[in-house]
Amino acid sequence: MDLSLSDLLVEYELAARSTLTQAAFDYIAAGAGEELSLEESRAAWRRHRLRPRVLRGGAVPDVSTDILGTRLAMPLIVAPTAYHQVAHAEGEVETARGVSAAGGLLVVTTRATMVLEEIVAELHGAWWYQVYVVRDHRLIEGLVRRAAGLGASALMLTVDTPYIGFKRHGHYAPVSFEQHLVNFGTHLPEGVAFEDVVAGIDQDPAIGLEIIAWLREISGLPVLVKGVLRGDDAVACLDAGAAGVVVSNHGGRQLDRAVAAAVALPEVAAAVAGRAPVLVDGGIVSGTDVFVALALGATATMVGRPILWGLAAAGGEGVRRVLDGYREELGHAMGLAGVWSIADFSGDLVV
Repeated sequence: MDLSLSDLLVEYELAARSTLTQAAFDYIAAGAGEELSLEESRAAWRRHRLRPRVLRGGAVPDVSTDILGTRLAMPLIVAPTAYHQVAHAEGEVETARGVSAAGGLLVVTTRATMVLEEIVAELHGAWWYQVYVVRDHRLIEGLVRRAAGLGASALMLTVDTPYIGFKRHGHYAPVSFEQHLVNFGTHLPEGVAFEDVVAGIDQDPAIGLEIIAWLREISGLPVLVKGVLRGDDAVACLDAGAAGVVVSNHGGRQLDRAVAAAVALPEVAAAVAGRAPVLVDGGIVSGTDVFVALALGATATMVGRPILWGLAAAGGEGVRRVLDGYREELGHAMGLAGVWSIADFSGDLVV
């Protein structure tokens, strides 16, 4: 890269600040409450130090890996984030172009602002579908069956958002009701009243572990559960049929003072004990952060805001450059630390 990933992300965030409306920028950047979890999410990765190995042979590190039967070019997935038209006129369609150009995997969100079929048309590899279970379960059943029919290879159930965490800035997404309904609309019953539509697409705060099996049944797909910060919750999800978990505090956007993902990850990984993939997101802004996450027990990582900064600043090309930056930095760190494949990661690499 002509710039380090860190410099590139700073450049893209500054460009986004200058080109987006204040409401759009705040929506992407905001954290919940006093934004303590937002601040700590990034700092927690940086507190770790590396213990490199020497004279272990090897030449060029192999950063590819397998998750749920899908071969990934690197252990980094584009996390589901809502309302990409806030950042770019072509929204998730343009994001998909950048992800495909980088050979990445996109988790398409329930709350996308572009038509699902249009997004999928730009994805040239495997992709997953993220699920928010809304109050009207018929809408989610329709969307999940639709995503499965379009070729999604897994579902990602987000469980840390029974309702939206309060943010002092950027609490409300600057999108229209029509943008909210761009994918839900196809599945609405005829003649439904406006107020019922509004209530029906709100998150359902009453769902329990049984929702995992229901999603598996209606889709025929593996279900990963996103938003897990405790080992006992991870085990409960797996026992209920989950195919994996994602350690996440929702980018510091939900419960402020929730523990950082980097802190929660070792406990969750130990509790899962190799039964299923453990993914992690939140504050991962460098290839070295990815290295730390893998050493702490993650199977792979996910990133959200950095993708949106790239999208806002430079469209699909910005998304591609961000993903390429992560891949190059991870490979560089692995080579310097004597780690030649993802299978070679272990906890003794960090302190």
